[in-house]
Amino acid sequence: MKSLLVISQVYPPDPAAVGQHIADVTEEMARRGWRVTVYTAARGYDDPSVRFTARETRNGVTLRRLPLSSFGKSSIAVRLLAQSLFMIQSLARSLFLRRPSVILVSTSPPFAGYGGAILSWMRRVPLVWWVMDINPDQMVRSNRLAPTSLFARVFDWMNRRTLRQAEAVIVLDRFMRDTMLRKVAVPEKIRVIPPWAHDNVLATLPHESNPFRKAHGLDGTFVVMYSGNAGYSSPLATLLDAAKQLENDPRILFMFIGGGVIKKQIDELVAREQPPNIRTLPYQPFSELRYSLSAADVHVVSIADEAVGVVHPCKIYGALAVGRPVIALAAHESHAADILNQAPVGWLVQHGDVDRLVTLLRSLPEVDPETLNAMGAAGQAAVAGVFARDAALDKVCGIIEACAGSPSSLH
Repeated sequence: MKSLLVISQVYPPDPAAVGQHIADVTEEMARRGWRVTVYTAARGYDDPSVRFTARETRNGVTLRRLPLSSFGKSSIAVRLLAQSLFMIQSLARSLFLRRPSVILVSTSPPFAGYGGAILSWMRRVPLVWWVMDINPDQMVRSNRLAPTSLFARVFDWMNRRTLRQAEAVIVLDRFMRDTMLRKVAVPEKIRVIPPWAHDNVLATLPHESNPFRKAHGLDGTFVVMYSGNAGYSSPLATLLDAAKQLENDPRILFMFIGGGVIKKQIDELVAREQPPNIRTLPYQPFSELRYSLSAADVHVVSIADEAVGVVHPCKIYGALAVGRPVIALAAHESHAADILNQAPVGWLVQHGDVDRLVTLLRSLPEVDPETLNAMGAAGQAAVAGVFARDAALDKVCGIIEACAGSPSSLH
């Protein structure tokens, strides 16, 4: 029996998106007859007070959750400590595990790729590196790390070593591919596979039959929603400025759901100023996503201009899957813009263009519902076609299977 070893700091029931996609792949590989082992954290990534079962088999996947692997996001130093301890434990245990056929790592923690490269070299096993975001580039571009710092240079060296060691590298869009190729020219290894919406559990739900809208008193309100992690790469200043200008418009409610450093700032703003048109909620359970996402009339997706090529706007797929139009706060040259150019699913607004966003939002409650429904239907068609879950999942699993059948490029 062929076997897959996965190292990922996050895994369900933790709500982090990376973990959800890793779970889809591991469960599919188990369904295909592989023995799958996952090393992951024993506590929640965003909320370390949440504890998970240390050892269990979940949908055919063997999970080993490691202690001292998540201390929250209070500082970069705290996160680095937890990530380092997680990788040390994972590597130590992996050395005594029955030799796997393939090793799969993502970018949680960010230097998991290099840990996987070391393990790949030591165990003589092919490595698949699934790159969800790219660091230190993300930290450098957001001015949280100097490009000439020792940490940045060492981190970038580790990325280059991982690119050379990996049998296959999966990136999420053409901009990320270009970023990786600038590090090491290995086009034969890199595959572009956008992450999928969980359209197997997400579907359009009419407002009148949505218990989430009823529970939160949203009936009769046009809901503008941001759902998911809100970090430095997802700036929301333009949206918050628009909300401030629309504070006295009773038709429109802004709802922020999820976590992250920007979300924490919004929570503090709401607690301090109590704006009448803003609501915040924590991450919703995965099983409830179809209700919370469908409760919106329009979804907002944001990616910083400087984050293009190092971060992917994954949130857009969930919005499309539930048949809701999207407002993308993004640059003209970005993956979000590519999607909006391919299908009539929403509007592109530049960061800082508050006037355009306010004008757009004021007009939307008066738009014929059939027009918005048609945009939502176009989004669902895109999810069923270009961004179909089963097709993308099959591609990722196919790469893993192909690596098991070919010699690893061990150096």
